[in-house]
Amino acid sequence: MGFATLGPMFKKLVPLMSLPLLLAGCATTLTNLAPERQARNANNLYPVEVALTSRQQTMRWESINPQIVVGTDFYPMRPTQLMTNRWEGLIPVPPGTSLIHYRYKLDYDYRAFGKPKQDSLMSAEQTLRILDK
Repeated sequence: MGFATLGPMFKKLVPLMSLPLLLAGCATTLTNLAPERQARNANNLYPVEVALTSRQQTMRWESINPQIVVGTDFYPMRPTQLMTNRWEGLIPVPPGTSLIHYRYKLDYDYRAFGKPKQDSLMSAEQTLRILDK
């Protein structure tokens, strides 16, 4: 098989071969840094933390508004000290409740032609199990 016979087939494969490079260019990941289990405490507030990794060059990092979503309730998060891509917050868990599901939601602006536009990221569902002592 000569190089000339690979020409048409190669032309068809080039777009497919470049697809992973395009997808990797905008990869964005939310990573839950909180433990899945925490001991019950007296104030019924449990700390959680999330990290954002993104290659999206148009993202305006200073505009990120992170929140914890529990059902229809939203709880604010604050930046973690000395880190530019991590946020922490507290989830209230009622006494007697031993399992809670939550997500992280990050609203942000990104640069576009004209004025900035808005977008958001939502994590997969996370589970927190409260252990009685």
